[in-house]
Amino acid sequence: MPRATATIDEVGAVTSTRDRILDVALDLFIEKGYDKTSLREIAEILGFTKAALYYHFESKGDILMALHLRLHEFGREALLTLGTDAVTLERWHAMIDDMVDQMLANRKIFLLHERNQAAFEDLHRKEHEEDHDDMHAAFSRVFSDSRVALGDRVRMASAFGAVMGGLFLSGEAFIDVPTEQLGDLLRDAIRRLLV
Repeated sequence: MPRATATIDEVGAVTSTRDRILDVALDLFIEKGYDKTSLREIAEILGFTKAALYYHFESKGDILMALHLRLHEFGREALLTLGTDAVTLERWHAMIDDMVDQMLANRKIFLLHERNQAAFEDLHRKEHEEDHDDMHAAFSRVFSDSRVALGDRVRMASAFGAVMGGLFLSGEAFIDVPTEQLGDLLRDAIRRLLV
């Protein structure tokens, strides 16, 4: 496992070398596309050699997967906050609200997916399907929990769909909408679904 190294950015936050690589790659994959971005370009922007980049990631595909797994973290963290108790609409609303905050703070991830769909489809065919399947199974367990009224489960699933549709499935439709405004509109839609 690569050792963690860190730097301090302009605002004084500690950023690991791995995260810096991912941030630079994210910008390049969005701007140029995954297929047209080389490891050499990523390394040059960071002031690294390609060998130094290989120390942290074995391939460009590994970088893409690490970026994709950032998206999975939103769902994983949200599910951990719910635990194993029956989920109420109030708890679901709070969890979705936190998830919206995380997702809005990382809007570039959704733009990355939109602009590099073929690369992600190829990535899903090759590896890491178990992580995707685990997340799907975890959400399915929540939505099929008979301890929660059916109507509430349908509202919970619909609210989750609203978040995913508003941020992920909409592609670039809302890219020019300021983050705060999009957040307010998403929260309003979620509130209407859950009340």
